This record gives sequence, structure tokens and C-alpha cells, in this order.
Amino acid sequence: MAAKPKIAFFDFAGCEGDQLQVANLEEKLLDILEHVEVVSFREVHTGHSDNYDIAFVEGSITRPQDEARLKEIRANAKVLVALGACATIGGVNCIKNFLGRDVYSENVYGTRARWYPTYEARPLKAVVKVDVEIHGCPIDRGEFARIVKEMLLGRVPWLPDYPVCVECKKAGNVCRYHLGRMCLGIITRAGCNACCVTEGAQCWGCRGLAPSANLDAAREVMDQHGFDRKHVQDLMRFFLGDTSAPL
Repeated sequence: MAAKPKIAFFDFAGCEGDQLQVANLEEKLLDILEHVEVVSFREVHTGHSDNYDIAFVEGSITRPQDEARLKEIRANAKVLVALGACATIGGVNCIKNFLGRDVYSENVYGTRARWYPTYEARPLKAVVKVDVEIHGCPIDRGEFARIVKEMLLGRVPWLPDYPVCVECKKAGNVCRYHLGRMCLGIITRAGCNACCVTEGAQCWGCRGLAPSANLDAAREVMDQHGFDRKHVQDLMRFFLGDTSAPL
């Protein structure tokens, strides 16, 4: 890779909140820009070039024509990075996968649904090879900066392989199950410092399943606390619809 790699940002179906997190790095962004050249970043940069080394791609694939564009990005980039939950695991867009195509098309486009081709949402890795994943909805700015630094040093970026529960205990949070609430922190990849639980909510699973997630134990915990299958299914489908984890 060049001494000062060229980087570009792209987006598919998503809110672009992950790119906003990058833009909000403020002074850290200036540090990163000393080591890379931005050639395409619609939210903060005018102009575009197809000459880039690293492509950061946000959003999930929801239309047949998205695949050709993503494959072109893949062909141009030496490294392709999936940015955020929609790109890494399909994210909230996969909720529509549990409805009939006619149902979600008519709900979104009404009587003009036939004008807009669409299909089941999927993560980038369902279409092309992904080299690096940066998880979360939205991504953590600090984790983005660390992963970019590791990539520029030629290292394989480190990602936690343990569940959010570990970070939740370190933060001193009361387990949501002890409060009578369901939480996916027991099976979700850590790296967010249990931010949602610390703020009083529960883990929604936006960082995807932890590689070592014990689904059988999670099901047992949920059963012990009286959560029925419908309750579990609804929470699982919010971010983890593409995993088809049997909970």
C-alpha cells in the first residue's frame, strides 16, 4: 500500500450515521488525515475519484443493482472495510426480510411499488469479500480511529471476541435480567463498553453475535426469566435478523 493511502467512503441502504461518527472525530480526524488522503467522502468532502486503496462502505444491500456497484468498489479497493451494523450484519434493514416482498414494497412506495426494485436486505459479505469489519450502530469513533491506525501499520485489526456482559460487569451495571428485562449482551460482541446498558437501556445486539456466543446458555437464561419465544424473536430481529440464530 502507498505511503499515504487514498481512502474513500461509500454508502448503501442506511442512515449514514457511521460516516457522521467519522466526521465527528474532530481533532483525531486531523491526525488521521496526516497519514491518508481522502478522495471521496460525500458528507465532508467535495469531489470523487475511483483511485483509492481503502474503501469504507456503510449500509446494507437491498436492491439487485446495488450488487454491481459494490463489486466495482471491491474491484477498485485493495482493502474493503464494512462500516457499521447495516454493512456488517445487515442491521435494522433485515426486519423487512420477515415480511412478504409485496407487503414492504407497498408500505414504502405505495401504488408505485413496481417502479422500485428491491429484495431481502443483506450485509456486504453476502455479496463480496470484506477484509475488515467495524461494528456497531453507530460505530464507536474511538474504535474507528484505533482500527484505522492498525490498518496503516499493516496489522490485522483486533476485535473483541467476548460478549458485552464482560464490559457490563466492568462498568458496574446491574444485570438487566435481575431487573426483569431482556438483554442481548450475553451473546453480542463487545467493544462498545456496554454503552446502552450504562445509559439505562438494554443491549440490542447491534455489534452482531460474539464468536464465542453460547446460544444454548442464552436460551436457558431467557427461559428462566420467563421471556416467551415471541419476545425473544422480536428483539433478535431488530439487529440480528440475518443471523437466523435459533433462540
